[in-house]
Amino acid sequence: MSGRQGGKLKPLKQKKKKNNMDDMDPEEKAYKEKQKADAAAKKAMMQNIKAGKPLVGGGIKKSGKK
Repeated sequence: MSGRQGGKLKPLKQKKKKNNMDDMDPEEKAYKEKQKADAAAKKAMMQNIKAGKPLVGGGIKKSGKK
């Protein structure tokens, strides 16, 4: 008897699927592109914050009336 016969066999590893942009419908493709653009913008903003640059605009504006 060999030592390998009695136990469970390990499943074979399968190749990873490549996510092709050609296979997707236009809505999915646009959504993925928007996600990438948003992530790039967020990364750039975080780098500006770390560098000490102020954020443009933003914040609550006071009217001056009392």
